[in-house]
Amino acid sequence: MIYSLFKSLHVIGFVAWFAGLFYLVRMFVYHKESELKDEPDRSILVKQYGLMESRVYAIICNPAMMITWTFGLAMIIHNGYDWFSVQYWLHVKIVLLLGMTWYHLWCKKMINKLATRTVNITDFQFRLLNEVPTLFLLSIVLIAIYKNLANFGYIFMALIVFAVSLFFAAKAYKNYRTKNPTK
Repeated sequence: MIYSLFKSLHVIGFVAWFAGLFYLVRMFVYHKESELKDEPDRSILVKQYGLMESRVYAIICNPAMMITWTFGLAMIIHNGYDWFSVQYWLHVKIVLLLGMTWYHLWCKKMINKLATRTVNITDFQFRLLNEVPTLFLLSIVLIAIYKNLANFGYIFMALIVFAVSLFFAAKAYKNYRTKNPTK
């Protein structure tokens, strides 16, 4: 019963964490686009996006990350070290979660850089970086579902193909927006 509670809270945490990260980096895109606007729109939008970014990070992303890690570790502790030591899929998942945590912390750095206008990333590059959580989400979910049955090489190759497809889709969308600036 307690394990099911831990698992439920872990799932709720990671859903909220991913939602926050998707929304946060999308705001980075809009923040950068707003810097190209004329005054007074630029000042108003930049200030508003900065406020929204800080709030999403502090109110959604941080608590959700802590819930995810807390209840994920609680499930591991509940099952014991002997169980954990043979769950190779979980070792891969933890490495991916460390990558997600790094991305989460990188987002905080971007919030600070956007606030001081010292970020050297374009809106298009932020669009691409907004897909990073998608790659983590697919990897983590596939590994968690298939566990030790997963062929990590196939998963990795599928993610590479998916990432390349996302890149070309983003490029196509950028070209479309360039030709149709009001869209």
